[in-house]
Amino acid sequence: MVTERDYYEVLEVRRGASDAEIKRSFRRLAQKWHPDVNTDAAAAERFKELNEAYQVLSDPQKRQAYDLFGRAGVSGPGGPGAGDFGAGFGDIFDAFFGGAAAGGRARRTGPPPGADLRYDLRITFVEAIKGTEKEIEFTALDRCKVCEGSGAKPGTSSSTCPQCDGRGEIRSVRNTMLGQMINVTTCPRCRGEGRLIDHPCDACRGEGRTERKRTLRVAIPAGIDEGHQIRLSGEGEIGPRGGPAGSLYVAVHVQPHPVLKRDGTELYLDQEISIAQAALGTTVTIPAVDGDETLEIKPGTQPGAEIRLRGKGVPHLRRTNQRGDLHVFVRVNVPTKLSKKQRELLESYAAEAGESVGTNGAGLLDRVKDALS
Repeated sequence: MVTERDYYEVLEVRRGASDAEIKRSFRRLAQKWHPDVNTDAAAAERFKELNEAYQVLSDPQKRQAYDLFGRAGVSGPGGPGAGDFGAGFGDIFDAFFGGAAAGGRARRTGPPPGADLRYDLRITFVEAIKGTEKEIEFTALDRCKVCEGSGAKPGTSSSTCPQCDGRGEIRSVRNTMLGQMINVTTCPRCRGEGRLIDHPCDACRGEGRTERKRTLRVAIPAGIDEGHQIRLSGEGEIGPRGGPAGSLYVAVHVQPHPVLKRDGTELYLDQEISIAQAALGTTVTIPAVDGDETLEIKPGTQPGAEIRLRGKGVPHLRRTNQRGDLHVFVRVNVPTKLSKKQRELLESYAAEAGESVGTNGAGLLDRVKDALS
C-alpha cells in the first residue's frame, strides 16, 4: 500500500504558511524537479506530485476543504487530476523564465536605441535659487548627414534578413509534458534589427551616425540643488541605423556661497555684531539672494538669537509661489583689545552695575566671554 504524502509536506511548507510562501516554495521545487532539467527517473512523478499539491493549496476553497477533510475533501470532480496542469502553469513559467510566458510581451525589433549621456554643469549659488538658462556644448554620435541615418550607401537600401525573415528573433519550439514551450532568442545575423545592409555608407561605415559637436540650451528651474539631474529625453546619442535617441542627463553642481548656507529650501546666515550693538540695538545690512537686506537688531538681543526673514529663502521646486525662509543667527563679537578710552568706559559701566573688574580677578571682558561661550 502506497502512503499518500501530506500536501504541505510535498511543498515543504508548514500548515499555516502564507500564500506567498506556498507560491515561492512551489517555484523553487518546480525548478529542481522539472523533467526537462532533472534526469532522475523519479523526477516526472515528483513534479506531478508537486503540481497536484499546489493546485489544492493555492486555491483558498480547496485548501480549506483539505485542511478539514484531507484528500477526501478535494477528491472527485474538480479535484486535482493526473492530467490537469492549469493551476500552476503561469507559476512554472515564472520559475524558469521570470514571468515571461509564451504569448507575453512582444520583443522590440529594429535598430537598438542610442546611449544616454551625462553632462556636468556648474552654476552659481544665486543661479540655482533663482533659476537660469545655460547653453551647453558636447560631443555625441548624431545622425549621419550622408545616408540620413539609414547606414546604407546613398542610392541603395537595406534588405530583409533571410534568417529571421525580418522579425529580428529566432523562435524554437519544444514539446514538454506541459505542452509546447517556445524559446525566443535574438537573431545572430541581423542582431535583432530584422534588416541587413548590403552596401554600407562610406561616411559612417554602415552605422548611420557620426560624431559631432552639438549645442543645446537648457532651462535650469529655480530652487535646483547640488546633485539634481535634469533629464532631456531624446537628446542623447542617436541609435545605430536610425535607432531612437537616448536621453541627456544634465547633472547640476552648485558653487558654494561665501556666507550663506543652504538646507533644502531654507537659508542660514551668521551675523556678527558688537557688545554695544547687542545691548543698544542697531540695523545692519546683510547679503540675501535678491540683494542686500536691512536687518533690525533689537536692544538686548542675546547671543545666538535667531531672526527669521519669511519668504527670503529658496523657492520650492514643485510647489509654485512657495519659498523658504532666511534664518539669521546673531553672534556677539567680544573684542580682544581695547583702547584706554574703551577700557575706562567699560570700567565705568562695571562700577555702575556693581561689578568687580580688574587684572587680578575675572574682569568684565573675561566674564562676558564666559557668558557668550
